[in-house]
Amino acid sequence: MNALESTSTRPYLIRALYDWCTDNGLTPYVAVQVDDSVQVPREYVKNGEIVLNISFDATSSLKLGNEFIEFKARFAGTAREIMVPVNRVIAIYARENGQGMAFPVPPTATAEEPAGSRPTPLTSVPAAGAPEADPKVVQLVTPEATGPSPNGEPPKPPSGPRPALKRIK
Repeated sequence: MNALESTSTRPYLIRALYDWCTDNGLTPYVAVQVDDSVQVPREYVKNGEIVLNISFDATSSLKLGNEFIEFKARFAGTAREIMVPVNRVIAIYARENGQGMAFPVPPTATAEEPAGSRPTPLTSVPAAGAPEADPKVVQLVTPEATGPSPNGEPPKPPSGPRPALKRIK
């Protein structure tokens, strides 16, 4: 079996980070790019994305499968069945500290705008003059992990606990 015939690593990474979050008492969230294949309450979708709390306390009958993430959850007091294809998950992270992993955004072409013509918040854009790279898995890191500034001073803390993206090669 070669790399093209093997299964995707995405569902395994999602399960691993879910386990890491729950083992450390953190709340796992998934960011999902919504299309017609995603079964979520559409009234909570913003800019084509939805963030879902997949913690034990927020879900029932959670199944993190290789093809789909399935569970039942309450939205404004109403029980809903949620089904998300794994390839539509664009990130999994801990709510408390933002640590987790982002994945390449699946292409969604519209009549007005072809897929990949504009970056979304979780995609990374190469620096000016840098060669165009294939999409890679990126990891969410906290700003403290980025190191000191070039002038030798420690980085200033941000106004809120916002994660930053770091490309993993």
